[in-house]
Amino acid sequence: MTGPLLLEGITKSYAGTTVLHGVDLRVEPGRMHGLVGENGAGKSTLVKVLCGVTTPGAGRIVADGRAVRLDSPRAARAHGIALVTQEVALVPRLTVLENVVLGRWAHRAGWWRPGADRLLLDGLLGRTGFALDADRPVRELPVADQQRVEILRALASGARVLALDEPTALLPRTEAARLLELLGTLAADGMAIVLVSHRLEEVLSACDVVTVLRDGRHVLTAPAAGQTPRSLVQHMVGRPVEVLYPEPAPVAADAPVVLSATGLPQVERLEVRAGEIVGLAGLTGSGRSAVLRLLFGADRRTSGDVAVDGHPVRPASPRHAMARGMALVPESRKEQGLVLVRSLRENLALAGLSARQRAGFVRRAAEAREAGQWLDRLDVRAADPKGRAAGLSGGNQQKAMFGKWLMREPKVLLVDEPTRGVDVVVKVEIHRLLVGLAARGVAVLMVSSEIEEVLGLSHRVLVMRGGRVAGEFARGAAEREDVMELAFAGRPR
Repeated sequence: MTGPLLLEGITKSYAGTTVLHGVDLRVEPGRMHGLVGENGAGKSTLVKVLCGVTTPGAGRIVADGRAVRLDSPRAARAHGIALVTQEVALVPRLTVLENVVLGRWAHRAGWWRPGADRLLLDGLLGRTGFALDADRPVRELPVADQQRVEILRALASGARVLALDEPTALLPRTEAARLLELLGTLAADGMAIVLVSHRLEEVLSACDVVTVLRDGRHVLTAPAAGQTPRSLVQHMVGRPVEVLYPEPAPVAADAPVVLSATGLPQVERLEVRAGEIVGLAGLTGSGRSAVLRLLFGADRRTSGDVAVDGHPVRPASPRHAMARGMALVPESRKEQGLVLVRSLRENLALAGLSARQRAGFVRRAAEAREAGQWLDRLDVRAADPKGRAAGLSGGNQQKAMFGKWLMREPKVLLVDEPTRGVDVVVKVEIHRLLVGLAARGVAVLMVSSEIEEVLGLSHRVLVMRGGRVAGEFARGAAEREDVMELAFAGRPR
């Protein structure tokens, strides 16, 4: 493919619900094209149409001046189009080399020629600057390196159009910056890059053109240089939206300590008062998530004590932590937070089944009534609460995961990456939710990789480094650079 790739009048429906309404998209070689919109706006569906994962109900795709049928990923690859998703699709037990050349091994008379494939991989590693061990199984690689393998596989297939769906959602800022720099280099070499991302600042800094979808309809395509995060949000939702962090209510000096911990391996002493939001910042692997899991009993404590309202919480007993009034919203909604094959209503009721049982049977009417109330309160948009949670957009899944725990009315809310992989509108809703919970007296302990989020919402910020708390900042006492220096060097500037 040497000319533009055109999607014209693309329409797509699922189970009678139209998710794309006659959408047009023009993808140019040598340019990065950003695709943004709220969760459920149709971005991922449009990319799947582009890459042959799903076929449109109407419309056409034009490559090199002629209409083509992309009815499978294989057909898309034949036209030089490849997709890299947020959740990598690799074979875990195979090596880096084997995954890169999977399905297209160099062979002679049916025998694999690994030497030729190694030369191919060496060339790709030199082109991208990736430092990967060709013989290492990909299951041993961190997420950032697995994503690099996905990109290498796309390049090995001869892709001229590379679509990436939320590629930076699971990456720390430094890794995300490296990936965007590489994508810019590939575009400069003549590739067409389509970038789907909720991180509007990334889109505006990296892309040449940006397209906005709203409710499955195309509403804007314009040079990225002429847009701002605020203008994109207004196009995404059709109205002005406040993107700043809501100010949390002050915590009274005599507010009772709700959550307390002493002698943990990561922190010698931790207290969170009623109405207080305490943020945990630090690099990936610094031990932030481990603190939440130890407090909740998801991991066994070998030392230290945890208490809620002065009452001890048993080690390695999430059930006892829940009985004391604790709730944990985990980092991964798909792996740890929701049962995707069950209904939305069942997922919301899951953490409090015992409260709606009689003689061992769940009272379905009470379950439906309470779940429905929380769906309304959290504005979870679902065609049918009885439908599987897997059918929800990422933002609605995230709000549903909060609802599952809030139905228990916790005293302590532990939340890990509260806005990962959601659009800016849902992010604002979750921020308001957390501040509102604190205003009602809930003690909130929050982990986030977005330093601005931690600084914007927290009354206090604890910075972790090397598995331990390296320091603490009061609200308004630190900038992003202060947190980063403490996270990297273990001392404030």
